[in-house]
Amino acid sequence: MSRFTQLHLLTFYGPSNLNRDDIGRPKTARVGGVERLRVSSQSLKRAVRTSDAFRESLKGKIGDRTQRFGQTIKSILETESKLGADEAAETARVLASIFGKLDTKPGNELLIKQLAFISPKEVQNIRTLIAKIGSDPAFRERIKRAAKDVSLDSSPDEGDQDEEAKKKTKKPKQSKETTKLVGELKNEVLTYHDGAADIAMFGRMLADDPDFNREAAVQVAHAFTTHKAPVEDDYYTAVDDLKRKAEDAGAGFIGNAGFGSGVFYLYVCIDRVLLVENLSGDIALSNDALAALTTALATVSPTGKQASFASRARASYILAENGDQQPRSLAGAFAKPVGGEDPIASSVAKLREFRASLDRAYGPGADGSREMDVENGMGTLADIIAFVRKPAA
Repeated sequence: MSRFTQLHLLTFYGPSNLNRDDIGRPKTARVGGVERLRVSSQSLKRAVRTSDAFRESLKGKIGDRTQRFGQTIKSILETESKLGADEAAETARVLASIFGKLDTKPGNELLIKQLAFISPKEVQNIRTLIAKIGSDPAFRERIKRAAKDVSLDSSPDEGDQDEEAKKKTKKPKQSKETTKLVGELKNEVLTYHDGAADIAMFGRMLADDPDFNREAAVQVAHAFTTHKAPVEDDYYTAVDDLKRKAEDAGAGFIGNAGFGSGVFYLYVCIDRVLLVENLSGDIALSNDALAALTTALATVSPTGKQASFASRARASYILAENGDQQPRSLAGAFAKPVGGEDPIASSVAKLREFRASLDRAYGPGADGSREMDVENGMGTLADIIAFVRKPAA
């Protein structure tokens, strides 16, 4: 099996605001001395993970990224285990702490402080613990005792502090019994590898339990326009439908919004060996995940300001490569911004030219490749997916 699959996509978006910065304007990057529009990798990955194309293809094989799993656990305890609201909340807090430190703010007691990627297998493991709470009185009692201090700090005292300093900075600590119980629960619930395709692809970090982190098998670059693309301003007004003619003719609201347009280059690299490892050796699921990923990258748009711009687009060009060679982005093709009246065709030509130059200098960058070029009627998405699913030997 080829170790790496690389995807290069060129997608044209009309006037849009795909990914906003902190003041609501399209994100940008300065490349080759000129301003380009940019879409962050985080935005792209979320668009893929939450898309119908991805979720339907991998139904039952994807996790949830959330701080609110404690609320879900409480609901299960109340409806299925018939626990009272108070005991259900206390128990849920103990079980939620498996995935990270609990929030201590009033009203947020069932939330963990960080977003945690939770796999279907881990949800199943939680349900097994819930069943044990109902059948094992001694275990249920341990959970009740742990609920009293589970949100307190469980880290050890700093060793380099003297006794006087420790007394001044001492804070309430989680009991040793609670710490031991939570540790046991983590070993029963958390998994190193399982069948969650999105976690296997995009990885996860559990700050308090790095042993259960998952290294991402899919690397996603920030997409940027292949040409100069300054942000433009849209001055707009909104009219009050119920305003009478006798009143002033002015607008009910005046605003300003940024937007831009262009051809975006996106590079994605998949470590197939790591993906299979993250999926506990399930090659078939790995191939299904790659097919779902490829479909979503080609057909799904970031969701920023969709209602205002209807920025639905599909890739105009895709290059897929399989091989054991060291991966390389083709972003260098656009270090000098492309010009001309047809930015899509110009971008495709520059990408092909740069790739050929790299191959001449370094040797072939892949064992095999497939192209889809919409403007020239070359290839189909189905061809690309078939190639990605079955890499060169």
